[in-house]
Amino acid sequence: MESLKLDVKIGELKLKNPIMPASGAFGFEMESLFDFNQLGAIVPKSITKYPRGGNATPRVCEVTGGMLNSIGIQSKGLPYYLKNILPQYEQYNTPLIASISADSVDEFAEMSEIISKEKCVSGIELNISCPNLEGDGKAFGMDAELSYQLIKKVKAVTNQSIIAKLTPNVTSIQEIALACENGGADGLNVANTMLAMAIDIHTRKPKIGNVLGGISGPAIKPIIVRLIHQVRKVTEIPIIGCGGVMNWEDAIEMILAGANAIQVGTANFINPLSMMEILEGIKRYMTTYQIEDINDLVGKTDIPV
Repeated sequence: MESLKLDVKIGELKLKNPIMPASGAFGFEMESLFDFNQLGAIVPKSITKYPRGGNATPRVCEVTGGMLNSIGIQSKGLPYYLKNILPQYEQYNTPLIASISADSVDEFAEMSEIISKEKCVSGIELNISCPNLEGDGKAFGMDAELSYQLIKKVKAVTNQSIIAKLTPNVTSIQEIALACENGGADGLNVANTMLAMAIDIHTRKPKIGNVLGGISGPAIKPIIVRLIHQVRKVTEIPIIGCGGVMNWEDAIEMILAGANAIQVGTANFINPLSMMEILEGIKRYMTTYQIEDINDLVGKTDIPV
């Protein structure tokens, strides 16, 4: 095929292709390995307003089919991010999506308003999977009403495209997705890591210093595919599939389930060139099946009636 249409849109955010890194699994040090201009978007590690040391060590361990992590969003704070991190990416024409973690609804809005004024920021991902310190300690994204109010307040202070990063640790992700859409979200990230635990049978101690962590990697991909399918059934706004994408086949599977774009996380630790290989694989798939526009594949799973 002469030309493939790979561009996708999330609100007013235009991506040249659907592939981007997951927050926390990408850094500027990777620029020596491939051209960031080939990505659909750049998503640096989540930022907090104030410096944060992170969780107790060890923070990462391998488990069957993936890895367990409990980093705790280690951060040097918003001023450092604005001065030292964002300028590194100004040389690229790839849109940058800033990932934000905050301790309250007001703090989410405050940070969004500040970051949205930065010239190199094209969109904002709200990590509503983090604990809600205003209430009972649950993640913002576990409460539909709180999620609605949070998105609504952020949308009132910025014109940037807003993506809500959902947690899979809920009874009904559809309820949360609808709340975010009603609040004005331009897109949904489905989803963050799943809460998990691993124990060293010899020491009888948890393998993670924080006891509980989030599992990522190929083991969770079928669950994420299911969540994408369920969310797509109730909303028409763009979905970013995130969780367990290790190759181009995984990416296509999520697109068929209903994802418009894909974030790659754990695979980057194993193979830093995985995103480029996934993109090339998608192109080959489209050529093989004579698909001119990647958007024509979204949600096209043949479900028996």
